[in-house]
Amino acid sequence: MFIPGLSVISDITKTYPAIVTTATNHDYVDGGIVRFYIQPACGMQQLDQQTASILVTSLTTFTADIDTTNFEPFSIPVAPDILTNICSLVCNVGEISSSLKSSVTNIL
Repeated sequence: MFIPGLSVISDITKTYPAIVTTATNHDYVDGGIVRFYIQPACGMQQLDQQTASILVTSLTTFTADIDTTNFEPFSIPVAPDILTNICSLVCNVGEISSSLKSSVTNIL
């Protein structure tokens, strides 16, 4: 069974390449492909539903091959309304075949 790695985003820079910080260990690998799910309350809607190849820089950060320089800023609302969804997510949707880390990990 394949379960894609889903991580909560805590920050995205306005740079090229974009630097993405996750709230917990993302467990992604260099050359992986991720898809972004950005909530309207967090801004940077230009990134929503986009995919990008990544380069891992730490357990909780990676760079995405997307130029976010001219995107609106990403920010998590300080005091959101109780009905506002503020969890923007990033999901691993593919890997380069030479790594195939997730496909050989037994999760049972």
